[in-house]
Amino acid sequence: MGYTVNVDVGGTFMDFFVTKGEKYVTTKVPTTAYELGVGFIRGLEECAEKDGQTLERFLAETEVIKYCTTIGTNILIEHTGPKLGLITTRGFEDTIFIGRGRQWADGLPSADVQDVTSIEKPVPLIPRRLVVGVRERIDYAGNIVMPLVKEDVLEQLRYLVDQGVRGFVVSLLWSFINPAHEMQIRSIIEEEFPEVYLGNMPVILSSEISPKEGEYVRTMTAIVNAYIHVGFVEQISALCSDLLDRGYKKPLLLCDNVGGCAKVARTKAISTYGASPVSGLCGAARLCAGVNLPNVVFTDAGGTSFDIGLITDGSITHYDLYPTVDRWRTQITAIKITSIGAGGGSIAWLNPLLGNRLEVGPASAKSLPGPACYDLGGEAATVTDADVVLGYVNPDYFLGGKFKLNKEKAVKALKDLGGKSGLDEVAAAMTIKKVIDAKMGNEIFKEVALKGYEPSEFTVFAGGGAGPGHCCGVAVAAEMSKIIVPPISSVAGAYGASTLDIVHSYEKSKNTRLFDYAKGTYFSDFEAFNAIISGLKELAIRDIILEGFKEEQATFRLELEMRYGMQWRSAPVESPLLTIHSTDDVKKVCDTFTEVFSRMYSPEAAFPQGGVEVETYRLFVYLPLPHFLLTQHEDAGEKTPRAALKGQRDAYWEKLGGFRPTDIYQWDRLRAGNVIPGPAVIESDNTTVVIEPDWTFTMAPELYGMITLNS
Repeated sequence: MGYTVNVDVGGTFMDFFVTKGEKYVTTKVPTTAYELGVGFIRGLEECAEKDGQTLERFLAETEVIKYCTTIGTNILIEHTGPKLGLITTRGFEDTIFIGRGRQWADGLPSADVQDVTSIEKPVPLIPRRLVVGVRERIDYAGNIVMPLVKEDVLEQLRYLVDQGVRGFVVSLLWSFINPAHEMQIRSIIEEEFPEVYLGNMPVILSSEISPKEGEYVRTMTAIVNAYIHVGFVEQISALCSDLLDRGYKKPLLLCDNVGGCAKVARTKAISTYGASPVSGLCGAARLCAGVNLPNVVFTDAGGTSFDIGLITDGSITHYDLYPTVDRWRTQITAIKITSIGAGGGSIAWLNPLLGNRLEVGPASAKSLPGPACYDLGGEAATVTDADVVLGYVNPDYFLGGKFKLNKEKAVKALKDLGGKSGLDEVAAAMTIKKVIDAKMGNEIFKEVALKGYEPSEFTVFAGGGAGPGHCCGVAVAAEMSKIIVPPISSVAGAYGASTLDIVHSYEKSKNTRLFDYAKGTYFSDFEAFNAIISGLKELAIRDIILEGFKEEQATFRLELEMRYGMQWRSAPVESPLLTIHSTDDVKKVCDTFTEVFSRMYSPEAAFPQGGVEVETYRLFVYLPLPHFLLTQHEDAGEKTPRAALKGQRDAYWEKLGGFRPTDIYQWDRLRAGNVIPGPAVIESDNTTVVIEPDWTFTMAPELYGMITLNS
């Protein structure tokens, strides 16, 4: 059995989780934003070295590499995408500029939304002068009312090319019902401007990227995909070339935001947006299912962001059907993840509008220049600086000692910050910790409580490099009393990638009334329903074969976006049947929707009097891959982990009134059955676990830590 390499690229660090049989190694390297391949190769070299291999030998024995990329995120944030042209139906050229009534608020934190006077609409990814309309019309039923005229299309194309566009987005009315005109325009572009003439100019069709109703969001989904497509292709191609030069000839699989992975050629650029936290959530779900924890809040506190996802009744059931990508509302189907600007690199600052109140984030020092203690030029005080000053993080053992921190720089940064607010460096550090813990904990509480669950019934999954160091304070703010800290917590996204199967999803919008309450009749055109599924399945089988698999290796799952009649919002429902052949089958689908809707919104909210409708069909295809699982170990027979005790260090505990000598333990020396009462600190190569007073740490047989609040 060869190696499986799983990589998660974050804003501050690249995380690596490498498995071979029952063994695994992890590492973290700074994210090299200027050239991602530099950090990527450096991380591979460290993993190879940890297993006693040269890089070339390591790659020769690697079976697959799974990669969570942030390329799309960076391109949107930095606005470094190509100049694009948009081709739409004449008369609808201003659709993306009119947008929605609340377009100005999309993607903004709540604090900014409240300050209405200073809000500005985002700068369009495609300016108005690069939007053209062509004469054509397809109606709601897919009938061609006005045929496309080739000469008209060519006239608009030549205008766009003269303006210097480097790619085309085509989004026509009702193309999700009948894409004929969009496909015709692509053929005209390829015929008139072949690659040898203008180079590689991508043509992105909305009917292929997002074949669903919703003119504005469908167009924006296609635009965002096109905007990140070129940079995405360039960077991934460079990465593949680097691997090929070093002898790796196996697949590079990209993780996506629906909880799967696929080969580069079969992955839409926009599907990789937010893939990292989704991978982490999927990994947490699989791990927690194995240790009988059904209700879990997955958290990943890295250097730049704090990500939250819910696991309820042992599964992931919450989707975002209209996720906001940067400042743009789209309609890709993605697993629901909530992210805020909070992490180890979050910068502390004084808010003059609130009497110089100390706040933390959302701005981050990232990996360069990084926190002041990195000694790479950063001068602003961050969460990591506070952790160093409070004695939680050992400056000589950060990342296992391979990255030394400068405590004096951290003290100076906190003195400078505290001097402006009347606090010394310790008081400033403690305030930063309390603010960031409350910020993350309150976000968890809202995420759980506003979905109708009781927070006290959930366990916090402490992931990310900064997560285990703040988990106790975060759990208190979230009103939770149990925390799970897996051995892979600091590389949760990379571990999650190792648990993913190859997954593709295919969608089609088509309004289908399954139950007409006014007539008291159920849907009877079974062939029409099954024809949609058959069409989606044909696309799935085509991609399966192109990836080198056979149809019989795949598992199919049908998901329907359903709603009661006269309601605007739809809910995703896993269909109990892939196809329907009788009225009883239709009733079974309707009953499943009622069960799901009642569970989500309470039984009183169900409204069968309005009828039951399907708005979108979504077919998932799964191809299983080998997964790494934690194995059980025998109880060590002793509660006190004497062999793991490294010594003591002064650490600040507010409940104890100041600095106190605190036991310091080494994670990899702990054994099943070990119990550590707080206060204490556990150090590992990639993270630090801080056990506050009134909390107790217990090492489970699977060698994960369970931290519980003393009753």
